[in-house]
Amino acid sequence: MQLFHTLIDSPLGCIQLRGSAADLTGLFFADDGKLPPLSTESIADSTRFESVTTELAEYFAGNRQQFTVPLRPAGTKFQRRVWAELAKIGYGVTVSYGEVARRIGQPDAFRAVGSANGSNPISILIPCHRVIGASGALVGYGAGVDRKRALLELEGAIDRPPLRLEM
Repeated sequence: MQLFHTLIDSPLGCIQLRGSAADLTGLFFADDGKLPPLSTESIADSTRFESVTTELAEYFAGNRQQFTVPLRPAGTKFQRRVWAELAKIGYGVTVSYGEVARRIGQPDAFRAVGSANGSNPISILIPCHRVIGASGALVGYGAGVDRKRALLELEGAIDRPPLRLEM
C-alpha cells in the first residue's frame, strides 16, 4: 500500500495529513511533540488530500458538522472500539471518559478509554476533543488544551461565545 503525506495550514496551526490512495490514516498537529515518525516510503503529495482539506476548511468556517472522508485508523481492537464510539459523538456535544466507557460496555475502563482517546491518530475527524472530564473540565488533549477549547468553542459546546475560525 502506497502512503502519502502533506502539511496544511489551519487556524489552530499546521496540520500533517497522512493516508493511502483511498483513506485518511492520520491527522496530527505538526508541532505535537508526540508526532509519530513518517514511513520512509511515504510520498509528499497534497493532491491526495484535497477532499479532507476542503472539509476541514468548511469545518473551521463553521459550515460543516460531519466529515465524509474515508478513515482507517490503525490501533488495537480496543482502541478502534473507542474511536468508533468517539465518531458517534455529535457536533457540539461533550461526554465524559466514563460515559464513553459505559457506551462500549466497559464502565470501569474509563482510564483505558482515556489512553485510547489520547492515541487517536485522526484528530478532529475522530472527535476526541469532545471527551471531557467527569467534572466538565477540559482535560487531556494531545494537541493541547487550548486547541481543545478552541474546537469546542467553534462547535458551541462550552459556555463561551463561539470562536469563529477562518482558514
